Formats: sequence, structure tokens, C-alpha cells
Amino acid sequence: MGTQKRITTTGWQKLPLSLAELCIDTTLRCGQSFRWRQINDEWHCVLQGRIVSLRQDPSHLFYRATWPKPASAVLPSASPTPSLSIPPSACSPRTVNSEDNGDTASLLHNYFALSHSLSALYKQWATTDANFAQRAPSFTGIRILNQDAWEALVAFICSSNNNISRISQMVQKLCTHYGPYIGTVEGEPFHDFPRPDALASSGVEAHLRELGFGYRAKYIADTARIVAKERPADWLRALRNPDSPTLDAPRATTPGETAAGNAAEPAAYRAAHEALLELAGVGPKVADCVCLMGLGWGEAVPVDTHVWQIAQRDYQFGKGGKTKTLTKAMYDAVGDHFRLIHGPKAGWAQSVLFTANLKSFAEQASVKKAEVLVKVEESQESVSLSTVTGKRKRKIVAKEKAVKVEVEDDQCTEVKNLVRRTTRKTMVTTRSAPKVEEEGSQAAELKSVGTRSKRRKTQA
Repeated sequence: MGTQKRITTTGWQKLPLSLAELCIDTTLRCGQSFRWRQINDEWHCVLQGRIVSLRQDPSHLFYRATWPKPASAVLPSASPTPSLSIPPSACSPRTVNSEDNGDTASLLHNYFALSHSLSALYKQWATTDANFAQRAPSFTGIRILNQDAWEALVAFICSSNNNISRISQMVQKLCTHYGPYIGTVEGEPFHDFPRPDALASSGVEAHLRELGFGYRAKYIADTARIVAKERPADWLRALRNPDSPTLDAPRATTPGETAAGNAAEPAAYRAAHEALLELAGVGPKVADCVCLMGLGWGEAVPVDTHVWQIAQRDYQFGKGGKTKTLTKAMYDAVGDHFRLIHGPKAGWAQSVLFTANLKSFAEQASVKKAEVLVKVEESQESVSLSTVTGKRKRKIVAKEKAVKVEVEDDQCTEVKNLVRRTTRKTMVTTRSAPKVEEEGSQAAELKSVGTRSKRRKTQA
């Protein structure tokens, strides 16, 4: 059984936010969250019961929310999965003015942890780490997302021996088959992430294997059962950093009081990490991913193959020693090293280095270049000795020559315009050595453009 839904979409609103403080095109696809979908120039994801849509320009983050609105009609369905109980055709979108009364703005402020100045953090990390200072300029605006702990837990169980694209496909399948339908945007249906009890029912493991989850199917089903049936309802929330609450869980006002209101010692990073290790399919790396991106522990440093590669290449781990494999002792040593140089938000700094190491961001890490073909006139002077008069004769031959100038992509137009507006010919006199005429020459200006291109690459 399922309830037919219409959806209500708010108009576009905006938050003043520079790309240095948040770049969604990098942050939303660097392996933190796996549910954001880019359709044309907009990003979409279900957050706290609504579809949030985002786009960005250099000075603002634009957002709108699409809310489901239950109607009286009820559609019967023989399917046991929520995805088919409410078909996409049941939604009729319409746009209204700011229905959420600022709630979505608060949600985004919390989700992107906007209370922290990212520019100040980058400056701090660059001061203590030369490698960060070198790589960070091409990767500004990467923030750690303040995600739901249960979603982060399941998503990173899926990450075992996997890549970002395939993890995203798995998470999408979980939402489609077990999460509640919210609405349709641009012809694509969106579902929320399933709760633990939805993945703890019988038959889930077998179904996930059919969907291509492999050995991860058992881990997900077992972990869902433990969280849903063997732990208190607020168990994951109690592991959260009290200084990084979610929007629906305000910070406790009484010292020693947990999110559930029980008198207890506040959670600590190491305690949260150890508690997560009790779950099926959770090792040190997955536990640290959940601590960092689902529980708000900024000091957590997940060490996977990429980070271990960075540690070996840029920080001399495993050099000159007997151990080149990532042992538990080495895992802890790498994390401690980054916590030492990057401080309480070491996981944030490491996410920048991690992103810079991904093949999918290789183009962003290097400056693109292009070759522009321009024509210049070359004048060559030759001297010969007459056998009749004994006098020297000078002969000047003018020839047009094609010259390739290597510049950055965004300078191609500048060079072509330069060629069009230059009326004076370039003169190259070749006696003992070629010499470029200094004043007003086209070649000199082209040389200047090339120099600026090289300088820009060096700074990047």
C-alpha cells in the first residue's frame, strides 16, 4: 500500500557564499556522500524529507526545496518495496514561495558545516604543511559534510574494495528499493535513504546479492539488524561529537548529558571509533569515515589506499623501513601524523589531499594548455660577395611563418584577439643570432602571454 503524493517546490533562494568557502562541484563528488545527482547544472539530493536542489555562482549558493504533499488518494501495490508503491507519475509539481520558512537554509548551514571558516583553516594547514600548501590552491572549497550517521555507516560499508561510481550505484539501489519515495525532479524519481528496520527484515541479504552487492549484502543486513534490534534507538546519535550536532539534535545544554538525555560521559572520538568496530563489515577505515562524515569527529583520518599512497609519496611513510604494507600500527601512525600537523580538523585537511589524489580530479590538479597557431612575418638578411666588382651585396627576403604558441585554454581568445588587432609586422633579423624587434612587435606580446601562462601554472 502507498499514499499518492504531490510535490511542492519552493522558489530559488540564495546564501552569500564564495567558492573558497564551498565548491559544491568538488565537495559533492569527492567520495563523501553518494546520493547527490547532477542534472544539467544543478545538484539534487533528498535531505530530511525533501529534495534539495543546488546550483552555484562565484558569490552565492542557490537552493530550493521540493516537498512531498500527501493526498487522500491511496494506490494499492503488490510490490513489497516502497519504490513501486508510489509511482513517479503520481507527482504533480508546482512552485510556491518559500514554504519552509528558512528551514532549508538552516539545514544547509548545518549540512555543510558553514559555521567554520574554510579559508582560515586552509591558511592554517598551509602554514604547517608544505605539501598541503602546494596542492590546495587547485582544490579550494572542500568541506566535510555533516551527514546522517546511519547513511554514512551503510554507504561506507559499500565502499569496501570499491570506487565512487559503483558505491553511488549501490546507494541508489538501496534508496530505490527500500527508501520512501519523495518526488520527481527533471523526470527522475528521488527516494530518501532507508532506515535500519527497512534493511533488517528477512530476505534483504538475498535481494541485495541479486542487486550486485556481493559479500557486502551480509554486512549491510547484519549491521541493520544490530542497529535496529540490539542497540538503543539513539545509539548512533550518542556517538556523535557534541560540538557537531545534527539539525534535528540540538547540542545538550547540561554537561555530561547525551543527545538522548541520559546522564553519561560525553562521547569521545576513540570511544566512537571502537564502538563502530563492533559492527559487521566495519574496519578501522570505515569506522573513521563514519566518525568524520557521519558523527562530526573532525580529527578522524580515514586511511585507505589513496591516503596510504599520499603518506608514502609525500610524507615518507614506509621509506627505509621493513614495513611497506598498511598494518594496524602504521594505520594509527599515519592518522596521528596528520593530526599532529593539521590539528583538530585533520580529517578535513586530509580530504583535500585525498581529492587531489583521485584520478577523476586529475585535470583539475593540472593546468590545461592549448596550442594557438599564429602567423608572423620573418625577414632574413643575407650577404654575398660579387666576383665582378668585389663589393658586398645585401639581400632581404620576407617570408610568412606559422608559429605555435602554448597558452592556457582561457588565454586562447586573448591571443587570437592580439593577432587581429596587431597591424605592425614582426621583424626577425638573422645575422649572428635572431633578434625580436622590441617595440610594438607581435612576437613580443605573444611571448608575454606565454610567460603569464607559465607563471600561472607555477602558482597553481
